Amino acid sequence: MAATAENFTPDFNVVVVAHEGRLTYEALLFAASLRRSSPDFKGRLLIAEPQPGPLWPKDPRISDRGVLEMLAQLEAEIIPFESRHFGARYPYGNKIEMLRELPEGAPFVFFDTDTLINGDLTSVPFDFDRPSASLKREGTWPKPELYGPGYSDLWRSLYDKFGLDFESSLDRNQPDEYWRRYLYFNAGYFFYSCPRRFGALFEDYAVAIRDDPPKELCAQEMTPWLDQIALPLVIHALGGGRDTLPEGLLDGSVSCHYRMFPLLYARESDTVIEVLEEIAAPNKIKKLLKAHAPIKRNVYQGRGAKVRALFDQENMPRREAAIRNRIKSAGFWMR
Repeated sequence: MAATAENFTPDFNVVVVAHEGRLTYEALLFAASLRRSSPDFKGRLLIAEPQPGPLWPKDPRISDRGVLEMLAQLEAEIIPFESRHFGARYPYGNKIEMLRELPEGAPFVFFDTDTLINGDLTSVPFDFDRPSASLKREGTWPKPELYGPGYSDLWRSLYDKFGLDFESSLDRNQPDEYWRRYLYFNAGYFFYSCPRRFGALFEDYAVAIRDDPPKELCAQEMTPWLDQIALPLVIHALGGGRDTLPEGLLDGSVSCHYRMFPLLYARESDTVIEVLEEIAAPNKIKKLLKAHAPIKRNVYQGRGAKVRALFDQENMPRREAAIRNRIKSAGFWMR
């Protein structure tokens, strides 16, 4: 069918952040899954990499030359960026700071490296002028104190700080003082039409919240939630929201934010596991991935199958903590 104004999605870039350690091998799996599942993807695959500097006590760059060579074979480009505000003390800030180095005016989708592409990413009808992010989240922030302020006052203080309209951000289908009423995302993916515009707001908001939070937030923990505190403010400021994508595509039939390999085997679909084991099978990739113990144990040595056998996928525990605890009790937890 010919593209129309209603169904056309422009070419876009995909970006993940990777550095020395776990993210190196997750990025390799991500790149392999994108090429396997989305052969018609025409944009650039960018691997944003923090560079050495005063905010990193050790060189954060990817040191595994074999992985770098394989990423190049998968047509992934390394994009270096400088850490000005966060670095090793808050590595989640990498996803904020790298945006200033991405191509200006080019639509982008960011994914955490602990994600697999298990369907055709080009089939997702992104509206890049209406940004959004992952709704695969729990009510992790804020945690209102017994005697207040409550959710409304906590969130309102942030909208007021940046001159944003709080009332229009609310989901009025949810009850007052229930966390789902308030705009809140997992930062496992997000998208917009220009990474530099998005990144400038994201950086400004995150730094301001960290360095000069509203007084209402004095009892709230900022770490590790800072990126997810600032993200809904950015999306709201840019005209986006919680419902700009159809349900069931990202964090569903097209992408899977598995987060940790034991959790992947415990709760994700058979399709996701098939994709993981298919892309990890070639010897040239296997010899690289075996350097990362969680992949070696779960994928190649059968621990993942043992984790999966602990659960009935049709009757999973509702809370992630219960899943983790069962895996830990069996001695299979690792990251």
